[in-house]
Amino acid sequence: MSGHFEALPGGGAAVRLDDVEISILRSLAVQMLELIGPGEEPGPDDDPLAALFQDGPSEKPSDPALARLFPDAYGDGDDELRAASAEFRRFTENDLRTRKRDDALAVVRSLDALPAGGRLELSAEQCHRWLGALNDLRLTIGTRLEVTDEDENSDLYRLPDSDPRKPMVMAYLWLGALQETLVESLMS
Repeated sequence: MSGHFEALPGGGAAVRLDDVEISILRSLAVQMLELIGPGEEPGPDDDPLAALFQDGPSEKPSDPALARLFPDAYGDGDDELRAASAEFRRFTENDLRTRKRDDALAVVRSLDALPAGGRLELSAEQCHRWLGALNDLRLTIGTRLEVTDEDENSDLYRLPDSDPRKPMVMAYLWLGALQETLVESLMS
């Protein structure tokens, strides 16, 4: 897996991906969509303004990966901070979930439109969606791998090929390289 993003004239970025890379990225993005969940679409008779102000959950997700994607706003301190976090979550989590779903879906759609083993060209807006999705994927995989600090987990990067975590570590590192080159291409 060697693809890295390069800046395009006029904005945006491009990367050449082989069929395996396309398959891995697509699979991870679909898994992200499944993890985040489908969301609640307003019905045809629902008031669109009311849908904008629909309350979200007030409890922190029990899944550690979702808790990392949707953290408490004010930490996990005393009762007052937990109450403030619950209130903040109630008004923001639905929109955050929608944005994360849209980011992952943008990755899937752009990969589906790519010919096998082709060059993916993204507009500036698509790059921002990809950055969001790559970040969410890395946070999720990092949480599953229990990555907390590179120094503490340096042994994770030297796993033997027989270790069942090895593919996820490789994906985590590759996604990090993609994310880094995408940021660099947007800054140039």
